[in-house]
Amino acid sequence: MLFIDNGNNNDPAFNLALEEYCLLNLPIDQSYLLFYVNAPSIIIGKHQNTLEEIDTGFVQEHGIRVVRRISGGGAVYHDLGNLNFSFIRRYEKSQFNNYREFTAPVLAALNELGVPAELNGRNDILADGRKVSGNAQAVRRDRMVSHGTLLFRSELDNVVLALKPKPGKMISKGIQSVRSRVVNIGEFLPSTLTMAEFRATLLKHLFPGAATPPRYKLSAQDLEQVQALAESRYRSWDWNYGESPAFNLQRVQRYAVGEVDARLFVERGRIVTAKFHGDFFTSREIAELEQALTGIRYHPDDIRKALQSVRAHEFFEGVSEDELVSHLY
Repeated sequence: MLFIDNGNNNDPAFNLALEEYCLLNLPIDQSYLLFYVNAPSIIIGKHQNTLEEIDTGFVQEHGIRVVRRISGGGAVYHDLGNLNFSFIRRYEKSQFNNYREFTAPVLAALNELGVPAELNGRNDILADGRKVSGNAQAVRRDRMVSHGTLLFRSELDNVVLALKPKPGKMISKGIQSVRSRVVNIGEFLPSTLTMAEFRATLLKHLFPGAATPPRYKLSAQDLEQVQALAESRYRSWDWNYGESPAFNLQRVQRYAVGEVDARLFVERGRIVTAKFHGDFFTSREIAELEQALTGIRYHPDDIRKALQSVRAHEFFEGVSEDELVSHLY
């Protein structure tokens, strides 16, 4: 097995692009290990509805990146206190969904450090009955990746707050995350142990007997292609939001003008139909507003532009543009 050094890059788009690039392009006569730590971000499972998983207000206020990965499973929160590992190797049918083989050396390292870690169910690592790691896998041609998180000293309050979607009735075909009680591995370790030391300890277990792990050296051309993939896919709204499964959304709010019941059908990240119901009074035909919203990206900037284009505040007297954007998004 060869170790891939990501250059201490904390950009989640770069790191997910690096993982995919290595999966698809490195010689598969070898197996590989990649470690990376991401800046605050939410990593969405391939088959999930992004908006069903996140608190959009909290995410925007705190500058948290939202990036979709190529594997299934649930949404996870990453920050500088979370270490991610990826095993890349030739695909063998017997090893897909066999998380025990890939997590065994990680469990051994944690146990030796004094962390009471064990594999629970199919793909979670627990310590003292609480989750410290979630794992997922993906297959591409004759290759596979098995990757996971390790909550070392993550901001657990942000885990809860960021992964708490805005209230509202949403009917989606996406796979919803199952929330679990989580704990930091650092709670079981000396407070002086740093992320760098924790990472180095894991490498010693994963590459026993090696003073330094044997490495695959990424070329300038490799890195150029990784950056291109990060830009075209992992920094793309179409991938991170537009790839969400279709969903129906209903948001009801009472204003001085009356109750406004907004119902949207969103497919591939765009509003296919918009309808407004309720006991409100308006001097304009509500169909004008519905038409203005039809076909646009389901994104606050696009919603705002559509509302401005038809002077939406005139439809609901006393309701501001900001309130309408918040109502719909």
